[in-house]
Amino acid sequence: MTSSNDTAKEPLWLAMERKILEHASLDASGSNLASVLQAIARELDQSGYNVSLHGGNFLQLRWALEEKNRNGRPLLEDLNGAIGKLTFEDVGNTKKATADIINAVGDSWPKLKDFERKPAVLEMIEQTRLGFLTAKAKELSESEGIRYLMAAEVISDVIIESLGITKERYDREVAAIEAENKEKARVLKLLEAVAGKPDEGRIKHLINNDVSDALIREIAGVGQEAVEAAQKAMEEELREKKRLAEEEAARKAEEAAGPSLENISMEDRLTHIEAIRDIMDLCDAEAEIRQMCEQSNVPKCLIDIAVSDPDRLDALEEEAEG
Repeated sequence: MTSSNDTAKEPLWLAMERKILEHASLDASGSNLASVLQAIARELDQSGYNVSLHGGNFLQLRWALEEKNRNGRPLLEDLNGAIGKLTFEDVGNTKKATADIINAVGDSWPKLKDFERKPAVLEMIEQTRLGFLTAKAKELSESEGIRYLMAAEVISDVIIESLGITKERYDREVAAIEAENKEKARVLKLLEAVAGKPDEGRIKHLINNDVSDALIREIAGVGQEAVEAAQKAMEEELREKKRLAEEEAARKAEEAAGPSLENISMEDRLTHIEAIRDIMDLCDAEAEIRQMCEQSNVPKCLIDIAVSDPDRLDALEEEAEG
């Protein structure tokens, strides 16, 4: 896991090598060695390292300068050069990359193979990997970049700093991921209820439970063509259900309205007209007339005539009496 991109206090050997690289242009050979040695030691002292007054540390610095003189260049020149040639694929396994770099550079710099130097080289490799990851993340959308680094096991503080986002923005993405995971768990449970059914049945079940196309494809393991086919089948089913419902509603409305005028026998017509006249003697409001007629099972066609053209009832009555 990439834990930090902060520059913490480095191990002494690496701090020495950085100073040697910084002063690489100085002639540290022969009689000049002592002055360069003392100058670098003072700078290390100022950085918090005890070198000038520590015999062992001062001697370690001398050996590092002498090794630089023997090779004709600073160690970090070779080490940084080797690390700079690494590809993203090379740093996919940072431990292996570290071992490869140490073995390659260590042929000219044997002390680099000392066990205590390995952690610092590993950290350099991890920072190189972080650089690759961050560059890739910045090519993506902000949301995708955050998720990309999270998937690469980069810790939150480093993601926030590397992408230049706020903690609140990072937290929103975490919350979104948690919500997505919760939804995926719901979809998996829905699929358990239709386990063993054909794909179309499983897809329809998910659609009916408001699952997005993307999650259906991902979790049910089907293609978009299958999703669209199920949606089309459902649309046809809905159209058929709607047609049947409309037919049923029309049938019930027809039943409620009763027979048409032509289909009412003359005897029944006289009975209904008599009932209508009785009702109209009791009230004259249309709503009341309709309500009482319906309660008396008077066909709707006669009710409509009674409230819209009551004089016509006389003609109908005469016709019925023959």
